[in-house]
Amino acid sequence: MERSALRVLTPRELEVFSVLPDGEGNRELARRLGIAERTVKAHLTSITRKLGLRSRVEAALLSAEWSDDLRPGPTDLDRP
Repeated sequence: MERSALRVLTPRELEVFSVLPDGEGNRELARRLGIAERTVKAHLTSITRKLGLRSRVEAALLSAEWSDDLRPGPTDLDRP
């Protein structure tokens, strides 16, 4: 799968996708991201569907593989 597939995800889906390799459950992810557990589940369903994955495990493995692309880049505020 091409990394360009990430373009189909919303910013919030990307945020959820980026923390999957940490191995936390839905409840912990929800607390960490400040959203409802049900919302985490909805995002995970959407992520796996949009990326053509079969499971959360596949999503977590892909997220770990693509972790460099998921990190936010430098912003104008980061520049001296």
